[in-house]
Amino acid sequence: QAFFCLLLCIPWGSSCPPSCQCMETAGAKAVLCSSRHLVEIPKDIPKDAVFLKLDTNSITRIPSNAFRHLSHLEELDLSRNAIEKIDRAAFKGVAAGLRTLDLSSNRIRSIPKEALLALNAKLRLANNPWHCECALQEVLWEARLDPDSVQDITCHTAPREEYVGKPLLQVLDAGVNFCSVRQRTTDVAMFITMFGWFTMVIVYVICYVRHNREDTCKHVEYLKSLPSTQGHAE
Repeated sequence: QAFFCLLLCIPWGSSCPPSCQCMETAGAKAVLCSSRHLVEIPKDIPKDAVFLKLDTNSITRIPSNAFRHLSHLEELDLSRNAIEKIDRAAFKGVAAGLRTLDLSSNRIRSIPKEALLALNAKLRLANNPWHCECALQEVLWEARLDPDSVQDITCHTAPREEYVGKPLLQVLDAGVNFCSVRQRTTDVAMFITMFGWFTMVIVYVICYVRHNREDTCKHVEYLKSLPSTQGHAE
């Protein structure tokens, strides 16, 4: 924060979004768009921006390729918005260089794991109404979460009522595995589907045999009804 305050003293001569303030120091270029009543990510952010602050706005969604042209971006602050949806390719193009990504204090219930697991950035995901599920568990295990905020990732909703209101890390430490629950559900669904197909095949075979038997009986009755060869000879 002190760094961004210093940036305010040094103007940036290049183009800048009308709703933002652009500064530069020691070759690091920052775009400051905090508390500007934004409802979406500005389209005209300079491509050489290193720091981007979009916190304390009303942004509700991060679409695919939202920052793709910002190849120099290292720090991205999206905290204290109203973000509910994050597309799978939301951070495509910045995954390699991004060092910090702040998504805390939004309205995020779930997030595609593909959107975060490709990042090397330190993530802040605290204070969101998370639905505790397998995808969130995988993010917690595999992504680089900020250790100071990981305890604030709390289950707002969960498959079982007893997990609601508890930190996700505490639930997982107790031995809960949301991914195994999903696997069991998938296995049951596959078993039911296979049983349904098997039943259909059996019914089809029974109907086929019964139909052939009826046809055979009709054919035999028809043959019996025909005059015999001996009768004609007499």
